[in-house]
Amino acid sequence: MANPFLTPRRAMVLECLMIVVLACVPLFATFPYRVNIFLSWEGAYRLSEGQVPYRDFGLPLGFGYWLVPALFFKLFGPALISLVKAQVFLNIVGGLSFRYIMKQMRVPTAVRVLAVLVFILSYSFVNFWPWYNNTVIIYQLAGLAFLLRGLESGRWKWPALFLAGAFTFLSFFTKQDGGGLAMLLALALLGYHTLNTRRWQELAGFLGSYVLVACIFIVPFLSHGFGYWFNHGQPPHSSRLSFMDIIEVLLIETQWIKFYFALSVILMIPALKAPRALWQNRGLMLFFLLTIGILVEAALFQVTSYTPPDNNIFFHGFAIAFILTRLYDLTTVRFDEWKPFFAAAAVVLLWWSASYFKYISRILYQLNPPVATAPVPGGENVVNRHNYMVNLDTTDVPTSEWTFSSLPEFRKIYMPPSTVAGIDRIMALPEVKKGKDAKVLNLTELTPLDHAIGYTQETGHNIPLWHHLGVGMFNAQLEEYVQKVRSKHYDLVIYEYAPTLNNFFPWALRTELQQNYRQIDSFHAPRRPTNAMIEVFVR
Repeated sequence: MANPFLTPRRAMVLECLMIVVLACVPLFATFPYRVNIFLSWEGAYRLSEGQVPYRDFGLPLGFGYWLVPALFFKLFGPALISLVKAQVFLNIVGGLSFRYIMKQMRVPTAVRVLAVLVFILSYSFVNFWPWYNNTVIIYQLAGLAFLLRGLESGRWKWPALFLAGAFTFLSFFTKQDGGGLAMLLALALLGYHTLNTRRWQELAGFLGSYVLVACIFIVPFLSHGFGYWFNHGQPPHSSRLSFMDIIEVLLIETQWIKFYFALSVILMIPALKAPRALWQNRGLMLFFLLTIGILVEAALFQVTSYTPPDNNIFFHGFAIAFILTRLYDLTTVRFDEWKPFFAAAAVVLLWWSASYFKYISRILYQLNPPVATAPVPGGENVVNRHNYMVNLDTTDVPTSEWTFSSLPEFRKIYMPPSTVAGIDRIMALPEVKKGKDAKVLNLTELTPLDHAIGYTQETGHNIPLWHHLGVGMFNAQLEEYVQKVRSKHYDLVIYEYAPTLNNFFPWALRTELQQNYRQIDSFHAPRRPTNAMIEVFVR
């Protein structure tokens, strides 16, 4: 092809623009309060205040996830919007890592650009809040990018292998399941490389780096109860690995993964006819192992990290890149000219339109507000997709009615009016006026109140980072809180009662509060449906 539209330079500029510009879109938006974002804020806040994990607070995983949010709290202040800024940075890192992986896999230029677009729209663009199930994958992608560079010769070989081990460990120290699968995938790629080249130095360098970084992160905390808090399947933790769950999810809930897997295997059939030649084809073998490994990881990740349900959609970009590359090699399908490229890009944009329409719809609804459907009586009973079901939840508050708090910690974040008014009433309490001297127990999703009130947080190896019984804290910690409530240790206790969630905040503590404290207020929690209430107790 004489003059392809997508030259390497144009492709690089276009990819970087897509990665950076789309990552920055959330900076110009406002957001409803995110369910479960409280533990992201709490961990980042404690680290940014100089608290030491496991010594000053306990958590059932590593603290790798909170490193970037804590840095952004230091740079921009402990506000919820700082978490969005942290995720912008992580999305850029993830996008650049994915692009580099595709470049190392020698993906044709036009296919690589399309794969980057798929990766952004399917995965990073929809993740505008940081969450450990996302950060674990970002660290893995960075580790894979450095690993693939380390498998090549050159002066950056050994630094790249060290960084590969470091980021792969950070992935594990962010979330055990995803990080463990990241390690297995890296070992699979290294295993093939070792057998193919009959060189073991790269494998040893990666493992040595991984162990060294692990020791740096773990050994200093062994004396602070690290073994108790860190969940590796031992009591009081419970394992999330279930053979029946894996089989059920694999056969029922993994349609895209199975489709990509089948198509990838089918496109490998021509190469499988010559197994020796395939074994020596390092580029194809590494790409195939990487793609299949990502698909297997996504299937297992869907079982072990089941909330939110779209944790594992990082696989689309990898699968599309491999499938289109094989079609590129086996057929005359090309996207280098501008017409086929833009046609393919338009198809991708239509395919993943749900990712960006959420932003567009806000503008459209402002320009053309929906007309209220006339109820019965008083007019013809109109039934359509907006009212065919009757909502019997009398507590529900549509997000269109949510509003903003005046507190800087909640800037650009809107919540139910009841929540905002309740926060204002809390801030006016005499107990809050004590500031640093106030003894406060915050058992709610409104963790930014920690900074707004300004009280001195409880610290110690027995203080959990968050209070979900059986997940973030256990019976030993519950008993200590019970004794403190009975002795009226706290000036103010803010408790969130979520009856549909299993001990999201321990129900036993609510019973103790009702017996030993006086409830003076209640208001909606910042979630939908608004069936959880925040209750305010004083001595």
